[in-house]
Amino acid sequence: MKKLILGLAFAGSFLVNAQEKTKSSSPITFGVKAGFNASTLSKVDQYDNDQKLKPGFNAGVFVTIPVAEKFSIQPELLFSQLGSKTEEREQYYVNADRYRREVDYKKTLNYLTIPVMVQYNILPQLYVEAGPEFGFLLGGKDKGDITVTQTSGNTTTTQTTTFSEKIVKDLHNTFNFGIGIGAGYYFTQSFGVTARFTAGITDIYKYNSADAIRNNAFQVGVAYKFK
Repeated sequence: MKKLILGLAFAGSFLVNAQEKTKSSSPITFGVKAGFNASTLSKVDQYDNDQKLKPGFNAGVFVTIPVAEKFSIQPELLFSQLGSKTEEREQYYVNADRYRREVDYKKTLNYLTIPVMVQYNILPQLYVEAGPEFGFLLGGKDKGDITVTQTSGNTTTTQTTTFSEKIVKDLHNTFNFGIGIGAGYYFTQSFGVTARFTAGITDIYKYNSADAIRNNAFQVGVAYKFK
């Protein structure tokens, strides 16, 4: 508790000092943002897989804190949908019968994320940014179709099964860490557009003995600052 109080006091003094230093130029500003996510999971396995971008969205609030003439720090608090859209193709034989198994599914992972971006203003209205992102898993869902085609002689039969189930959170890491880079452009003092790519560093699974599976996402959206 003492460490928490000291941390809050330090953060408060930092914000006050930053505000005092920038009163004459660029004050601290608050805003809201929302946008589109196109996400994948880095994954390697033994089947003929085709991983595609899965659509999602992000939305939340941010604060822009000027720390120098052209530098700012922008912490954000966002709800962000990540995951992947995957097609699996597998062919195998049982005796003389040939089987083809096709799986098309989406994994949706919902996170509460806290990006902390360091921004550099190339122009007053144009900036580039980079920084860490801390994510906390809220839940998710696996949804898709499994189609098995059996060919026996001249006879072919097909069976399709649809599934939709919540992820088992105990098998996933609650904490997710990534690094983001991006840019933004403000058409007015209040309204702008943003773009960012975030590469995951940590594995999304707790008990993964193979290569780490990480979140990757490209985000585009709009932002509005309150003046």
